Amino acid sequence: MSNNIVILGAGVSGLTTAYLLSQDPANKVTVLAKHMPGDYDIEYASPWAGANYMPVGKKGSPHQAWETATWAPLKELCEKNPDAGIHFQDTLIYNRKKDQGTAAGNWFAELVQPNPWYMNVVPDFKTLPQSELRSDMDNGQKFTSVCINTAIYLPWLIGQCVKNGAVFKREVFKHIADAANAHHTGQKADVVINCTGLSSKTLGGVLDDKLFPVRGQIVVVRNDPGEMVSVSGTDDGEDEVTYIMTRAAGGGTIIGGCCQENNSDPLPDPNLATRIMKRAIDICPKLVKPGQGIEGLDIIRHGVGLRPYRRGGPRIEKDEVDGVKIVHNYGHGGFGYQASFGCSEETVRLVKEVLQSKPRSKL
Repeated sequence: MSNNIVILGAGVSGLTTAYLLSQDPANKVTVLAKHMPGDYDIEYASPWAGANYMPVGKKGSPHQAWETATWAPLKELCEKNPDAGIHFQDTLIYNRKKDQGTAAGNWFAELVQPNPWYMNVVPDFKTLPQSELRSDMDNGQKFTSVCINTAIYLPWLIGQCVKNGAVFKREVFKHIADAANAHHTGQKADVVINCTGLSSKTLGGVLDDKLFPVRGQIVVVRNDPGEMVSVSGTDDGEDEVTYIMTRAAGGGTIIGGCCQENNSDPLPDPNLATRIMKRAIDICPKLVKPGQGIEGLDIIRHGVGLRPYRRGGPRIEKDEVDGVKIVHNYGHGGFGYQASFGCSEETVRLVKEVLQSKPRSKL
């Protein structure tokens, strides 16, 4: 007996969930979304992400479990599926104690701990000796992580889903229950999975007022420093951060950034862009040739994305709206990729619970 499943949303959460569910031939998966890979829109967060694996979940939290569960699949894809657009990167993390309590410092609090929980997850972890730290840095660490070229990875996920029989359609719904009648078979869906991110704030039947945007701004350059770097904060503002990551397969280097809560301005701020570039060169001089400043950066584009944050953390739970069985998987803030498999695996578990309770046809 087949299971008719509708997934709303084609960001990394929706596509990873579809990827896992479509591997079971009994699941007939339809992915419905306003935006698809290839689109660049302020509403569509996933293409703008770096994206990488720099764990930020608090020790002992579900977030830690999701990020821990995501490392192995990302590592395996990197090793066995180079066409997915993921590669290993040497990673440097620097911490300044004075950043604690700021918006940036709170975001990176677990990442920059002297002995973080993820030291037992990622390969090659080591604490940097004081001799390798600048005078303004209190501690640092180095490990091997991954960076994802979102322009390759998101379409790769779609390709795997299509190969498994999933169907993709562009649709916009005012109410989540309406999606149940849009399955590609023409039959009503047994379950609808909500992966709409910030749109869950305005989607009828959900209307989640715990969601809020956190604006991020990046500069994409052709320069390659050969490593990923992140710092706990900046002196330019409490909601400004420094990170550098080179995407796989010629995807360019992402430098950022900021974490501006409840700011939805889609236009890049040129002054912020200048500060971003100056900070990147300051922490990673290898970005440009000796003696060059930001003029040595070969800019591809500027970008702005809205991270879908949710007070209390992501919503991964079962629900029922107007008689339609729902499983939610949204609100992942700035960690959608690095928690994607963990969150989607939990979503799949809940979907199986829903499907086990559906009425069986009589022979």
